[in-house]
Amino acid sequence: MTELKQPQSGRGSVLMGDFASPVGAPAQIVASAQVVEKILDRVLTRWRSEVPDDGKKRWAKERQAAQRSVVEIERRAEVAERLGDSAPTVSAGAFHPWVWESARSLWQSAHYREAVRAASVKINAELQNKLSRRDISETDLFKQALSEDAPQPGKPRLRLTADDGSKSAKSARRGVAAFAEGCYAAIRNPASHEVLDEMEEQVALEQLAAFSVLARWVDTSTVDTG
Repeated sequence: MTELKQPQSGRGSVLMGDFASPVGAPAQIVASAQVVEKILDRVLTRWRSEVPDDGKKRWAKERQAAQRSVVEIERRAEVAERLGDSAPTVSAGAFHPWVWESARSLWQSAHYREAVRAASVKINAELQNKLSRRDISETDLFKQALSEDAPQPGKPRLRLTADDGSKSAKSARRGVAAFAEGCYAAIRNPASHEVLDEMEEQVALEQLAAFSVLARWVDTSTVDTG
């Protein structure tokens, strides 16, 4: 539908220049783009910023991204084999929804540091909502939520899946609290409080993965109000 076709000269006139337009009907192209762009976002996460456009509003950018995506899908295994790297890959789109949905738009515009920060803010907000607490946040929130102390009025506790009160369960709680402190102290705080250069995509992906792990623990936990 986005293949370009040059109009025919006629009635004694000759068209000089590039007047080509897509062969498909505009409504059909727009409808297809609604689905195709979701595929492009998954296969070529940076297509919006890296694939060039012709500036003539005739879907050239989307067409080239689609062509690249087809080749990427068809030959991904071959390229990995010939380059000698058959290691498993991590898909940001498979991260916990709290993480990827909050980071997606920033990630696609190559604002990786802000994407990670947005994910951290989302997890904090979801835990606040889950516990109905707005008086504390981030590290302190996780510490109190995962405390071994009994719940108190206005201070419910977060209990991980299959928490039976055993030593192993208590150890897991301490581990998650420590993990959360590391995420916010070593990842979120520098991204929010320091003037830093943009981080590498791979580094940001690993940091998003850390927050995805944390998000799943929060999402699958239950609230103990006593």
